[in-house]
Amino acid sequence: MADLRRALELVRTVPDFPEPGVLFRDLNPLFADAEAVRTVVDAMAAGLPADVDVIAAVEARGFLLGGPVAVALGCGLVPIRKPGKLPAVADRVDYSLEYGTASLELPAGVLEPGQRVAVVDDVLATGGTVAAVCQLVERAGARVSAVSVVLELTALGGRGLLPGRDIQVLQTI
Repeated sequence: MADLRRALELVRTVPDFPEPGVLFRDLNPLFADAEAVRTVVDAMAAGLPADVDVIAAVEARGFLLGGPVAVALGCGLVPIRKPGKLPAVADRVDYSLEYGTASLELPAGVLEPGQRVAVVDDVLATGGTVAAVCQLVERAGARVSAVSVVLELTALGGRGLLPGRDIQVLQTI
């Protein structure tokens, strides 16, 4: 527990990024520390159901966590990408962020109906990104077993877009 606390203390807050009024949670100092990354990945993997078939990792910081979590669990990895990054797209969802709008795409031919999927990202803020990923997964016929994030910004109410979801959080702010 002390190791996880030390790892999470490496996250820094950057005011007014990407625009005025936003407090950005920067995990780069945590990612730069091998022991901290290992601790966070182990904690995320330990909180997920053992029967997960696939990790759906959200571009871009979710990729840095999702790959190692998938390896730790011995399951597959599906990268959920921003538009224009995939050669073959199965589906696309547009959604709202705390500071604008965005879109995410699911690669074609990577999820099968009935697969159990854990969504992995760095921060749960307004919930739009994670809700969009859940929508993509479920429209593909797979099932979202859990959501795992490093940080939850509770004041932004992201859980409100994820009713009934199993949400694993390492730290709430």
